[in-house]
Amino acid sequence: MRLLKEFKEFAVKGNMIDMAVGIIIGTSFNKVIDVLVKQVVLPPLSMMTDGINFANRKIVLREGFPMGTQGEGVEEVAIGYGALIEALLDFVIIGFTIFMVVRLMNRFRKKAEDPKNKTVETPKNIELLASLNDLLEEQNEILRKGGNKA
Repeated sequence: MRLLKEFKEFAVKGNMIDMAVGIIIGTSFNKVIDVLVKQVVLPPLSMMTDGINFANRKIVLREGFPMGTQGEGVEEVAIGYGALIEALLDFVIIGFTIFMVVRLMNRFRKKAEDPKNKTVETPKNIELLASLNDLLEEQNEILRKGGNKA
């Protein structure tokens, strides 16, 4: 029964919901990046490299040959470095895209948290903290002026 109570507290606090939202957004973002890499970046890159398809690039260590009449065959042994190049390219594009999204979000958050910026609506908690800060500065100024007279 205690385990059920702990799970209920975990789910109600929002941890599970936040995690689910993050996973859903991450999955959708992965689809966007996949299309960006395969449909937008790789075609011009392939054209610049004279039509080289990176996925098919490999170093053959041992040639393979199909099964003969005896039923014997040897499978090809190769190092597929092209798939590694594509994976690294995906990684760089994903990393750069995430960097740009986070940078943009931070810029919007800084604008929203600036109480003096009237173009973006400031959240109530930031407005209250800013007004509290202004009142404290005003009080300190009054105390400084009063302390100098004595």
